[in-house]
This record gives sequence, C-alpha cells and structure tokens, in this order.
Amino acid sequence: MNEYFLYPSSLFVSNKPYYIKTVLGSCVSVCLWDKVLKFGGMNHHLLPFWNGQGLASPKYGNIAIEKLIKKMISYGSKKENLKSKIFGGANLFVKKNEIFKIGERNIQIAKDVLHEHKIPIVNQNVGGHYGRKIIFQTNTGTVYHKILKSNA
Repeated sequence: MNEYFLYPSSLFVSNKPYYIKTVLGSCVSVCLWDKVLKFGGMNHHLLPFWNGQGLASPKYGNIAIEKLIKKMISYGSKKENLKSKIFGGANLFVKKNEIFKIGERNIQIAKDVLHEHKIPIVNQNVGGHYGRKIIFQTNTGTVYHKILKSNA
C-alpha cells in the first residue's frame, strides 16, 4: 500500500489505496470517504477561518475543507456518498490558559462546513490536551489514531 505524509496546510486525495499519515496538535484533519467509489482524502488545517486577506490557503479550515470536497467531487464523488471523520483540535497549552482557543475553533469550523454541505460526521476524536498521530486508509475509510502523551 502506498503511503503519503500530509503536512500542515495541505490536503491529499487519491482513488488508489493509500495510508495518509499526519500528526496533529491544535490542528484538525477532516477525512472524507466515498462509500460508493471506495476512496478518500484528508486535509490538515492550522487555523479556523480565512478572513479574506492574503492567499485563500488550505492553512485555513474553511478553505481546506471546501477544497477537499471539491477535489473528491473532481474524482467522481457525489456529496451524498461522502462520510467524514474529524481528528485533532487539542489544547496543548493547558497551563497557559490559551485565550485564542485555536483547537476548539478548528473543530467548530470543521463541524460547521461539513454540516453546511450535509456530509455526516460518522466518527471523531477531538479536543483534549494531547496531540494525535493519524493514519487514514483511503480504500476502506478506516482511521487509526494514537494519542501522543508528553514525557515532560
């Protein structure tokens, strides 16, 4: 099986079997899977919302998820055949009382955009205080995740 490491601010879709791997902290990944055509894709966004200034990059959740949906459709998917799983959005800075709540906002934008497109979230592992390693198997829709606890 092919493997692809997904870096922050990017997305990857393939109609061939892949393991898409990434590591998340406050970032969020949305995994989309087409239950009919049996393929999928994933994004990795850092910030929740693009404010219209500068480049509309997949660094932002609202842009990344829209681009992921469009890419799935360009491979032949229909929205009604898509299912989603979301991961990440940790608050890694518990002691610093993070005022921006980036993780929570990344989770919320993912839920909002998927709801707007009527794409069901069939599984999620979000929030908390630890990062995650994610492996998405594109031909089955299976996601393996591991919580990354600090030794500090």
